[in-house]
Amino acid sequence: MTTAPEDAGETFWRQRRTCFLTTPRPDGTPHLVPVGLTYDPDTRVARVITSASSKKVRNLLAAGPGARVAVSQAEGRLWCTLEGTAVVRDDPASVADAERRYAERYRAPRPNPERVVIEITVTRALGTAKPPGW
Repeated sequence: MTTAPEDAGETFWRQRRTCFLTTPRPDGTPHLVPVGLTYDPDTRVARVITSASSKKVRNLLAAGPGARVAVSQAEGRLWCTLEGTAVVRDDPASVADAERRYAERYRAPRPNPERVVIEITVTRALGTAKPPGW
């Protein structure tokens, strides 16, 4: 479902769609993968739930705190990229919060005892469908 330009920023990050997360590999090249993502415009934090053993998590752990990442989504002529710094959280409260947010945008995630959340503190938004406040 394409959003009208006048309300693109209000709904674009709430509608169900696949996003793409870019993390830095240890050699500096980009690693791009499709993900489900939620974005909180009040805190400017984006979240991705994933397994602790995933390549994206291993990339972030190798890069260390404050690794620079980007996440994008597009539909037709509407698109947006969020850039920021990422951390991996494995504490139960952060994971449960991210799962709840994911279920609101997509559907309840399957059980995964190795689940972690990648939290991205967004510092820049680009595109034709930026979230509110950008």
